[in-house]
Amino acid sequence: MTDAVLLRDATEADLSDIRDIYNHAVEHTTAIWNDTLVDLENRLEWFRARKARGFPVIVAEISGKVAGYASYGDWRAFDGYRHTVEHSVYVDQDCRGAGIGERLMRELIARAAAGNIHVMIAGIEAENAASIRLHEKLGFRIAGRFSEVGTKFGRWLDLTCMELRLPGKTD
Repeated sequence: MTDAVLLRDATEADLSDIRDIYNHAVEHTTAIWNDTLVDLENRLEWFRARKARGFPVIVAEISGKVAGYASYGDWRAFDGYRHTVEHSVYVDQDCRGAGIGERLMRELIARAAAGNIHVMIAGIEAENAASIRLHEKLGFRIAGRFSEVGTKFGRWLDLTCMELRLPGKTD
């Protein structure tokens, strides 16, 4: 991949590409433990909800096409968890292995640190060694593993939980 990668805030115009990346992961991977494909209205609601809460939605763009996206949101919906977020990062199937996920994650981590976030949480399907390695490279540590807490493609899945503690203040 020789074209330059531009990281920027997503806009509503990016949502069809984001939907397509998400739906591919739903159909073909265990990265998303969902069986239902989403439509554009679903992604619009998701996007607006993230923006309303002040959470970033970042895209990696190559030659005018969204090659991946990353975001974070509430980890748990209680006031005491307001400085902890759970993130997601997805890369288009044709752009994997080019460092786009890492670039998106580095930007997301920087935004979290600047936004008074204390801990970022990752929930990763336990057999997704590439994602676990990427998170470890970025400073995340394995905090635990839950056995058989989800299903997809007719089998039980384990969840590896990872965390990254960020420097910064809390209120």
